[in-house]
Amino acid sequence: MVRAAVPEFAGRVQERFGAYRHHVLATLRKDGAPRLTGLEADFRYGELWLGMMVGSRKVLDLRRDPRFSLHANPGPGTGLSGGDVRVSGRALEVTGPEVVARYAAVVKPPEPFHLFRAELTEAVRTYIQDSCVVLESWVPGRPLRTIRRTSDDAALQVE
Repeated sequence: MVRAAVPEFAGRVQERFGAYRHHVLATLRKDGAPRLTGLEADFRYGELWLGMMVGSRKVLDLRRDPRFSLHANPGPGTGLSGGDVRVSGRALEVTGPEVVARYAAVVKPPEPFHLFRAELTEAVRTYIQDSCVVLESWVPGRPLRTIRRTSDDAALQVE
């Protein structure tokens, strides 16, 4: 969906996630508090996939409430090459044997595993350009929004 709406932006988001293997997933606990855990995310077949160990807390969280956020691994140092990227949405569990088998044949995860397909509701990329912090934000049905800001700005500069 992101790729169809804003292909260049989607490419930058996917490239940033592809820079490192492990990322940070936020789910909601039963009491509504956030839970942060490590996760290997995978862009495949034009979609974002989340694979998880059987019995993990994140699986239980997503089955109860499918909302999630996924933050790309920032990598070493403070450079943030490619920007700081996060996506949010709903994780839909995939149980169809054909889809799970097709995914497993290519990715070769430790089995057994749970597989979720991400339905994105937001993608955000933040980076530094000249003396500005630039925030690019996409939500379904809206154009890409870009905000530029310096620490001296009293108001946001929305493009």
